[in-house]
Amino acid sequence: MIMHILNHAALKQMLLDGEYAPSSLQQEGFIHCSTTDQVLGVANSLYKGKRDLLLMLIDDTKVESQIVYEDLYELGKLFPHIYGPLNLDAIIQTLEFAPDAEGNFQLPAGVLQ
Repeated sequence: MIMHILNHAALKQMLLDGEYAPSSLQQEGFIHCSTTDQVLGVANSLYKGKRDLLLMLIDDTKVESQIVYEDLYELGKLFPHIYGPLNLDAIIQTLEFAPDAEGNFQLPAGVLQ
């Protein structure tokens, strides 16, 4: 399983389009994703305190576009990137992803780390 952070507007657009193709796909050529071990670090560094977020759980075995694990930013970690639109049947679940009172994120209940 891999994960992706998005907002409610992106979810609405995805449902209208029948696939997920965020702006990063056009701008960078891929959809940024994280493993379960990486997602909290990403959330707490890029989205600290931000509301209106969702956590998308993705079955990487059902993704039709190519997934490449790579370290594009020299962080010493390989992050999964989806090189193409995400087919909706690969999405396991989309969960509310709100920070706590200090602005930090925790994995929602039921998501195994």
